[in-house]
Amino acid sequence: MSGKLILRCASLLAVCLVSVFAKPAQAETPADLASIDHPLGGNAPAFHALQEGRVDDAATLLRSTLDANPQDATAHQLLCRVFYAQDQADEAIRQCELAAAIATSPAQGSDNQLWLGRAYGMKARHAGPIAGFTLARKVQASFARAVELNPSNLAALNDLGEYDVAAPFIVGGGADKAQALAARMMPRYPAAAHRLLARLAVSDNRLPAAESEFKQAVAVQHSAEAWIDLAYFYQTHARPDDALAAIKSGLAADRTHGPVLVDAASILTAAHRAPDLAERCLRDYLASRARSDAAPTFKVHLQLSRLLAARGDRSDANREIAAAAALAPAFARNARPAQGL
Repeated sequence: MSGKLILRCASLLAVCLVSVFAKPAQAETPADLASIDHPLGGNAPAFHALQEGRVDDAATLLRSTLDANPQDATAHQLLCRVFYAQDQADEAIRQCELAAAIATSPAQGSDNQLWLGRAYGMKARHAGPIAGFTLARKVQASFARAVELNPSNLAALNDLGEYDVAAPFIVGGGADKAQALAARMMPRYPAAAHRLLARLAVSDNRLPAAESEFKQAVAVQHSAEAWIDLAYFYQTHARPDDALAAIKSGLAADRTHGPVLVDAASILTAAHRAPDLAERCLRDYLASRARSDAAPTFKVHLQLSRLLAARGDRSDANREIAAAAALAPAFARNARPAQGL
């Protein structure tokens, strides 16, 4: 393969990785979050701080734990997620590499590899062609290892499938791999398998087939997440009325008020539709007990502040900015100029 062709593939891959690792938060549910089903031991307070968006508190607790025991893989993984939530890719990679290097149970090792792959993917978003090419291979290797260690890790299966759809063969992806993975998932995880087949159909511009697969996921799962996936498909293919209808069906099916509400609000905002409903979704999430680092609370406060500012409510917008700064001071400080706040 010529050097120019490799560069073209790498440039394309950088675009693909943006689509994979800038997905709406519904790619995860609270049940999918790494470590949630595994013993946390003394890291439980840090875990809950992370879920609530108190990243500075979580980091302080985790550093104290690691000072006493540098071989605590769970603490390294959680600290990786603290940095990941704040878009700090290099620090996240360092901590997840440390977690992955420590011998743990297969299930925890799988989670460590999953988060390591995500951290590599975050860095790949902003990498040049050559660095992006190298990082992409690391992403694929981490996701594949996560599935190998724990074939029941649904979050890892989902992320590996997304990678296979987006990335070319030269870096370990490809439609054939995605198709095979969907077939493997179908008996045990039919909704996730239909979602993967839908993503594959979208990538091939087979839009009627994609819509059918997303609808089959809804029929199998009857969940808010499945409806919001369908809504996202409609929104990205210029069907805003259908997107709004799917969002309303998803909200009717929602029982937890988790990250799916943030996805619904994001779709509505992108479509310039129903801003009051988008605001309600964000406020319901912030008031819920299902908050998680799948949709970091401080980022949701900033998202709400932009929505309020757009309608001219500067006072309430500033209160949301202050709430974000109380949870993640450094992130909020850096985000304000970039977001025009």
